[in-house]
Amino acid sequence: MTSRHFRKLFVSGVIAVTLIAGGNGAAVASDDYAESIRRDIVPQVREWLANPAVVAAIAAQNQENASLSQAQVDALDKQWRAETNAAKHPLIDRVLGNDLSGYLGQVKSDGQGIYTEIFVMDAKGLNVGQSDLTSDYWQGDEAKWQKTYLAGASSMLIDKVEFDESTQTFQSQLSLPVVDPASGAVIGAVTVGVNVDLLQ
Repeated sequence: MTSRHFRKLFVSGVIAVTLIAGGNGAAVASDDYAESIRRDIVPQVREWLANPAVVAAIAAQNQENASLSQAQVDALDKQWRAETNAAKHPLIDRVLGNDLSGYLGQVKSDGQGIYTEIFVMDAKGLNVGQSDLTSDYWQGDEAKWQKTYLAGASSMLIDKVEFDESTQTFQSQLSLPVVDPASGAVIGAVTVGVNVDLLQ
């Protein structure tokens, strides 16, 4: 697939994200947020995850990383962490500058505040694309990957609500497996930060 064709798929796949609450929408009660995420957010996330370019990006990285040992994965994660405070950050730049990251950034922007962050992981738990900088590159040791990618196509993880200092919002992380629509196989995972103040 050419880079030009790849970008066209991303552009054509950007959907108009339905607002969860308007200016007069009441914030969801704390004990109802998980149900609101399941009802309102999960269908939207699954729709843009089905974009062929998202699937293609994950599949390409799975192929590229298939032979990586755990030691190599750890080394990449260590490099990423070091680069977050370094003057030069080639690994971070490569990921944040790719087409998938651009697409996820557009999806986040189209959500008009409902999404606080989005990152997609491959079969090793390494980030493939992301809307924002994450503190680490490897998520394979965390529940967001272990309880989705390893748990099958119907799995879902909705974390407790926490206050995010950087965005000054109350948010929950929704994690889902990414499924190849053609084969039905789980090929990766996604984590989406959800601003619960905008749920209704």
